[in-house]
Amino acid sequence: MQGLEAHSVITCPSCGHRERERMPTDACQFYYECKGCNELLRPKPGDCCVYCSYGSVRCPPVQQGGECRDE
Repeated sequence: MQGLEAHSVITCPSCGHRERERMPTDACQFYYECKGCNELLRPKPGDCCVYCSYGSVRCPPVQQGGECRDE
């Protein structure tokens, strides 16, 4: 995982709560429950995961050159 950022700060679009989280290195995360308001976040259309939609850093698979798209 050399050269990859393993952490991202997710910002909730509903309440603005920010939380630093460790991202999975080998998969995309499709759901995330906000620790501020408990809203269940899902990726925006065209994004593969919640980190690509709401995070400060894109997910490791995208950092490695993969495409960010929902499937």
